[in-house]
Parts: sequence; structure tokens; C-alpha cells
Amino acid sequence: MPAQSLATRAPGSRLREARRQLLTAGEVADGLIEASLRRSWERSRGYGLVPAGRVAGAPHASAAQLARALDRQRELASHAQPVMEFLFEQMRDTGSMVILADAQGTLLRAMGDAGFASRAQRVALRPGANWHEQWRGTNAIGTALTDGAPVVVHGGEHYLERNGFLACTAAPIIDPGGRVLGVLDISGDQRSFHPHTLGLVRLAVRTIEQKLFDARHATSLRLRLHAQPEGIGSVAEGLVALSDDGWLIGANAAALAMLGLSRADVGASTIERLLQLDMATLCAWCRQAACAPRAVRRHDGSVLWARVEASRGVLAASQGSPAIRLQAAVHSDALAALDTGDLAMQAAIGRARRVMDKPISLLLQGESGVGKEVFARAIHASGMRRDGPFVAVNCAALPETMIEAELFGYRPGAFTGASRDGAPGRIREAHGGTLLLDEIGDMPLVLQTRLLRVLQDRQVVPLGGGKPVAVDFRLVCATHRNLRAEIDAGRFREDLYYRLNGLALQLPPLRERQDKLQMVARMLRDILPDRELQLAPDLACAVARYRWPGNLRQLNSALCTACALIDDSEAMIDWVHLPDDLVDDLRGAPAVREVVDDVVDLRAQAARTLKQVVQSSGGNLSEAARCLGISRNTLYRKLRGLPSSET
Repeated sequence: MPAQSLATRAPGSRLREARRQLLTAGEVADGLIEASLRRSWERSRGYGLVPAGRVAGAPHASAAQLARALDRQRELASHAQPVMEFLFEQMRDTGSMVILADAQGTLLRAMGDAGFASRAQRVALRPGANWHEQWRGTNAIGTALTDGAPVVVHGGEHYLERNGFLACTAAPIIDPGGRVLGVLDISGDQRSFHPHTLGLVRLAVRTIEQKLFDARHATSLRLRLHAQPEGIGSVAEGLVALSDDGWLIGANAAALAMLGLSRADVGASTIERLLQLDMATLCAWCRQAACAPRAVRRHDGSVLWARVEASRGVLAASQGSPAIRLQAAVHSDALAALDTGDLAMQAAIGRARRVMDKPISLLLQGESGVGKEVFARAIHASGMRRDGPFVAVNCAALPETMIEAELFGYRPGAFTGASRDGAPGRIREAHGGTLLLDEIGDMPLVLQTRLLRVLQDRQVVPLGGGKPVAVDFRLVCATHRNLRAEIDAGRFREDLYYRLNGLALQLPPLRERQDKLQMVARMLRDILPDRELQLAPDLACAVARYRWPGNLRQLNSALCTACALIDDSEAMIDWVHLPDDLVDDLRGAPAVREVVDDVVDLRAQAARTLKQVVQSSGGNLSEAARCLGISRNTLYRKLRGLPSSET
């Protein structure tokens, strides 16, 4: 579909006649309007929508559901936010708004002029509403998702008459792997529509896609491509990411066009098939101090200019082979070791790195058992204070009467039962290193006041008096509680909250992670480093489906038990190696369950589960079908029916 108005600006008389035919006869004559608009109207009619009617049953996310949707799309939202703010500044006072939607059509964020926003509210053009075609008919957001291309829907081109006052311009946001992540849209009054809006939206989307590419492939070998050397580094450049053995693992739309590829070629092509180039040559270029753009040839003989980058990698020859491979230097980094492929964790790790050696407090949030202390230890071990002490205090595990002495220390004889030698306190013990205050939400109010003073003055006075002692430590706090709710309830000081919350990081629960089986492999290596163990295929499927209410703690406990029960001669963990109660849970567990109120969430969860099982079976579709209890043909049909964002 062309990236323009669906009706290619059909004369108003023809558009009015088309709508008349749609309302009276339920179909539109050939040639009256552009074919892509007609197809979209036909899809809308097939969903049972009535052009002159109101939207019935369209899902609208609750505040909690919207928060979960934003959390799931935190990578997209974080990279889109500054671009949206820039767009809004350019569009300010034009009676319009900038909107970000996810791949299911749910509006995640919006910013716009107050006057137009109030009109948009009347047709539910606001965060939480779903604008997929099946609910709203022909519209820029939903139609861009369906057709996978930029689009303008102007005035009466909207299927629902109540949306006819709008002019909407949208383009899908594609990740480096070729998946549709969401849509960026500019909507306004159709009377003030400007034809340059389409170009502005496409440029903004390309900027977001480049930011996503750079974040996703920061440790990969990358090629930046353009027809002219001056084009490298511009918004028009092509971006390619390669695995250490030369496979294409990421590309933006510009690179796919330059190389004559489709999205399906990502993960299915090698560098040698794309260009007259090999990995040995690329790696040799990387070793040079300055890598200027170089001319490379496509297989038809035409020339592109390329710059190769490996910003956080080192090159080494593989043992016993002339092939040269890329080895990420950060593999010895404790934070990098936590990255086993989940996008939410990758985002948290990336943000932690940005502030790791800066005087900014970190607040780790997440359910019990998600690995907050492990994450804090990794931050400490990866930063400049790694040679200093790491001191962890669990504020929920200590009796209230002992927390003050434990944290701040005490002088000899400060209280009954005190040591004759006194004690420095955990805060002073952390001097030069990192202090983790775990379950900070459980700290009594009176001690919150003392802690705030320590953080402000950077010195501590022990119980029983004495001179203040200067302290220097990196502060990391962790909690499973909602501290804002605790503030509202009067149980947590607001001023302390803002002192602790220099940067808040939300660690995902295990049920939402995409890397369950990779984490299993990592844990098994940690538990039994001298053995190569793996899960039986049907057990791996069950592990991927299970909800894991105890999160990483529960998974690690189960694997420790399995490693204790497995014989030295066995290489595969099976059902017999697990505790009976866990076996019952795993065998009876459906796909990961979350409380949802609409069919869109259910379909998305089903798609994620399907994808997880296929991945856990190593791409063996026969094995995946057996784990799911369906035929191979049914599995093929379900895979073909997945939304483009899940395939």
C-alpha cells in the first residue's frame, strides 16, 4: 500500500458516493475509491461494524492494565518518548496530538493541544483505548498495523462517521528483527491537515527504529550503509547487525531496501549472501584504530559505502580454526551475565549501566524472588566500587528494635546488652563500596528520618552519641511494595522516597520473561559447573508455560533439588528429578495466566506462549506440537495466524 492517503485524495463527490453505496448496499463499486481504502472498509464491515453506529464493546484498558502494557513495552516507550516530545514541540498550537500505540492497537501515550485533546476524548482517542481496525474500523493506527505500512486517513475516509472530523497519519515501528512493535501517529482536525505530516511521522519513526537498533545491538558487530559515504551516520543510513559467525540478526528498513531483502531474511541470511564480503575482512577492519567508510559491492556489482563497528567487543581468533569470531568483552561483566535474552531485563541493565558510576541512587522494584539483590550485586561488581565492600541489609528481616543499631552502629554501653566494644554499623561498613537496603518499604518511619539525614549530610552518628563519621557509599534500595501507595498511606516519607529514587528500575517477574530456558541453562551451569545438563523436551515446555509464583527463587530451588537427585551418569533432567508438588503444578499448569479483561490481551498471551514453546523445542515444530497437544498442521495454522509482532 502506498504511504499516502488511502483514497489518494479522491474528490469529495466520489468519496461521498462511496459512503452512500456502503451505507445503502453494503459494498462499493469498483474504481470509485482507491483499492486499499475499499479493502479496509470491507475488513471493517466484516468485523460487524456499522459506519453510522457507535463503537460497541471496544476494549479500554483500566489504569492497572495500561500500566502493565507500558511495562511490557518499556523499551519502545522509553525510546519513543523524546521523539514524541520533539514532534509535539513542532506541532504545538496546531490543534493536534502525538500518539504511541502498541502492536495490538492499544494507545499507550499521547500528548497534544488541550483544545483538540478534549475533542479527541469524545471518540476515545486517549491512552488505554484500542484503535485496532476490528474495533474502530478504518483509521490510521489500526490500518497501519493491518497493512504494515505508513498511511494517512483523512476525514470521511474513516469507516466510522463519528471519526470523520479527524485527519490521522501513522506509521508502524519495526524492531531490528522485523517485528512490528507499535505505531506512531499524529492526529488532528481534518480541516487543518498538512501534507508534510506524513514525512514528519516517517522521519520520527525512522529515528525511533535507529535508537532501538543501537540499544538492541550495542554488543553486536554492526554495519552502517549508504549509497554515499556522507550518508553514513544520517537518518537515511541502513543498519545491519551480525552474529559472531556472520548471520544477519538485525536490520532496519533502509538496509533491507538497499540489500533487496525482506523482513523474513533477518535470521536467514549470512553476510556473504548479502555482499561480496566475509567476516574475516570485517573483523580485520574492526581492529584498525579508525574505521572510515569503505566501498563494498553487492553481488550485482553495484557499490555501497559501509562503516563497521564493534564498540563493546574484542576480536579473537577461534581455537583450531582460521575463522575469526567476535567475542563480547562484557561477557566477563557481572551485569552482562544477567542478560539471557529478555528485552525487559536488557532495558534495565542498559539503564543501570548509564548511572552505574554516577552519584545517583537506584531503586529496584519487583515482586519477591525476581532477583533484586542479585541485580544489585551485579551493579556493584561491574562498577568502579567493585573492590569496595558490598553490604546488604534486609529491613524486613530485622526486629524493629535492632534496625537502628544495625544500621547506624553504637558506642560501648549505649544500651542494655550492647557489646563492650560498640559496633560501627552497616552504613559505616559500606564506606567505599555499595549499601543495599533491601525491602526499604518495611523500614519504620522514625528510622526513615535518620536515614534521610545520613543521606543528606553523608555522615552518621552512632547510638549513644559521639562525633559524626563521614561515609561514602553507593546506595541501592529494593522493595516489592508500591512506595507511592505507602506514602499515601502515611507509612513512607515522601522526601526520603525522592532521595532514594534517583533512578527506578522495574525487574520483570519470571512469568513475563522471554528467556526462561536460557536462565535454566545459566542456573544449571552455576549449580554444577562441571556437567552439561539440559531439560527433557516435554519438561522444558512445561517450564516455559508455568507461572512460577516464586519467581527466580522458586526456579533455582527446583533446579538445586534436581541436581541433587540426578545420577552422575545422567545428562538430562526429567520429571523424576523434581519435587512431587512442583510436578503436580507443572503438569496441571496452563499457559501463564494474568488477569485480563479483554480478548486482545488473551490473544497476545496465547501468541507469546506459542512462541515460547516453539523456542524451547529448538524450532522443532513436531516436538512443539506434541508439547502443546495439537497436530503439526494445527500448529502451522496457529503460527501463520500470529500477529506480525509475534512472528
